[in-house]
Amino acid sequence: MTNEAYDGPILEIDKLSISFFTRLREIPAVMDFSVQVRPGEAVGLVGESGCGKSTVALGVMQDLGKNGRIVGGSIKFKGRDLGKMSDAELRQIRGSEIAMIYQEPMASLNPAMKIGKQLMEVPMIHRGASEKEAYARALQVVTDVKLPDPKRILNSYPHQLSGGQQQRIVIAMALMSEPALLILDEPTTALDVTVEAAIVELVKDLGRKYGTSMLFISHNLGLVLETCDRICVMYSGEAVEHGSIKDVFDTMQHPYTQALFRSIPLPGADKTARPLVAIPGNFPLPHERPKGCNFGPRCDYFEEGRCNAGDIPMEDVGSGDRHFSRCLRFREIDWHAPVQAVETKGKAEIGKVVLKMDKLKKYYEVAANALFGGGEAKVVKANETLSFEARESETLAIVGESGCGKSTFAKVLMGLETATDGQILLDNRNIEQVPIEQRDARTVADVQMVFQNPFDTLNPSMTVGRQIIRALEVFGYGETDADRRQRMLELLDLVKLPRAFADRMPRQLSGGQKQRVGIARAFSGGARIVVADEPVSALDVSVQAAVTDLLMEIQRNEKTTLLFISHDLSIVRYLSDRVMVMYLGHVVELGTTDQVFAPPYHPYTEALLSAVPIADTSVEKKHIVLEGDIPSAMNPPPGCPFQTRCRWKSQVPGGLCEKEVPPIRDFGGHQIKCHLSDEKFAEMEPVIKIAAE
Repeated sequence: MTNEAYDGPILEIDKLSISFFTRLREIPAVMDFSVQVRPGEAVGLVGESGCGKSTVALGVMQDLGKNGRIVGGSIKFKGRDLGKMSDAELRQIRGSEIAMIYQEPMASLNPAMKIGKQLMEVPMIHRGASEKEAYARALQVVTDVKLPDPKRILNSYPHQLSGGQQQRIVIAMALMSEPALLILDEPTTALDVTVEAAIVELVKDLGRKYGTSMLFISHNLGLVLETCDRICVMYSGEAVEHGSIKDVFDTMQHPYTQALFRSIPLPGADKTARPLVAIPGNFPLPHERPKGCNFGPRCDYFEEGRCNAGDIPMEDVGSGDRHFSRCLRFREIDWHAPVQAVETKGKAEIGKVVLKMDKLKKYYEVAANALFGGGEAKVVKANETLSFEARESETLAIVGESGCGKSTFAKVLMGLETATDGQILLDNRNIEQVPIEQRDARTVADVQMVFQNPFDTLNPSMTVGRQIIRALEVFGYGETDADRRQRMLELLDLVKLPRAFADRMPRQLSGGQKQRVGIARAFSGGARIVVADEPVSALDVSVQAAVTDLLMEIQRNEKTTLLFISHDLSIVRYLSDRVMVMYLGHVVELGTTDQVFAPPYHPYTEALLSAVPIADTSVEKKHIVLEGDIPSAMNPPPGCPFQTRCRWKSQVPGGLCEKEVPPIRDFGGHQIKCHLSDEKFAEMEPVIKIAAE
């Protein structure tokens, strides 16, 4: 069946159940799951990792591997049951009528084949197109996904493109045969936020242009709000609520949906006055699900003997557009009641300056031909004249996209690299030229780091307790093993992990629990400064709230200075006292959180704020999409580093932006590195407005 008019749902999943079979048992991954995608509609599938979102997508693609099986229900595409099709029929539909875009673009591209050839294969195999027709189509689609110089791109290999460009090619490949249904599985997780904004915009445009229906899988509620018409919320293998975006966001009818929204930092949340509320307890494992409601053990409205008596059906809420909830009590709950018993925390007193950076530079020398040497050496300018101070009990957020120099600066601070120029003063001692192996135990204990990926930082063959004790030994803590063991147990209390976890191995812990062990280890030597490098970006939304809250609490008690590296501006706004925005090695803006989030902005900060998806229907955002990719630090543009992507450049006379690095302008302690005149800064409007109720 081709794309001629079909007026029923494009995709109809009805009471679907999928299980995986191991030698020991059957593990149900998806139970009683129903959803419809109508022609031209985009449906968002939202939930935390392990809830079964990707299993549903693989079920639609009939690609569950040898252990996975559909054990109940049906999946129909344009009215035909996919489960009853032959392999040949499925091959015909896959790739031509149903296309899937995965999270990691490189997994979908052949590294040894030019882009043009990979794209041309699709219409040649599925449509029997000639080489000439296929090339013309490839050129058209690469132009549609807004890639510069399409002919050059078609002649490139995948490794010659940036991550954002690779993802655009994967989208182009999916669109080559004009599919009726496009499944996107977390397509922007690996991308920077301004690139993500451009890709989201692109997906929406292409959906309109080609009339494609979409199933958009994500854990980011803000992203779903911006891309989809309808939303389906999943928890532990079941759909718990679905309806239109407006119904679910504004009049939610399931306790899990409500708990999710309370754990994400929306505008108005504040770490002292209105802290986030983490969801208590942990996600159940597939073979240990509770009786009755899966969310029961973590739900504020749980009723013994009723919520855990038997299976709970999906019920029509009775208002809104096809709005359903899997909750026995949704009619009895007061959904507008204020959040109960959230203790407001006192604001920590910001103390003296602990860390001072003065005109720090870090350059790397790279051979022009890194593989075989030879050629002229090139210099990568990773950090350009960084200057700032950080005080006791203060949270300074460092914001910017990949390649802006955030992690390089963290490495120099940690002593993993030494500075090219400038100085770093820790309690007035210079440390910028002291590599970590030459630092004394006190300095090492003073500056600690919490990493992005908790899986990479723990030794898999050592118990949790032993890893923390090992850190205490390095820092020279305590006289005896008993002292260190006692301190280790206190540290587990500090990060709110049961003491019994001391004897567990890392593989027995969830991602959020591993990150807590990493935090316990960082604070084990009484750290003065903790560099948290994207500490929650690898974690689920509900766990993020708990881990951020934990960091804040420890900071209040220990008076630690927290340098919080992140690209997620919602979380930055929630927890930081001051914000430093970096672009291509330069600090382009620095000020208190309120100053940075209100105009005047540096043009890059303005674009960053516009790019962040916010899961709130009352927020109006100015729409700014940055053209082009971030330039390379090996070959930065002349003049202002941001001038190649700046929408304000035409407002500066005489081509100054292309000739000179801008001066730092001071607006009462708020610094912006820009050539714009005071009048132009005064014209700037807020990017994020909350509509009046």
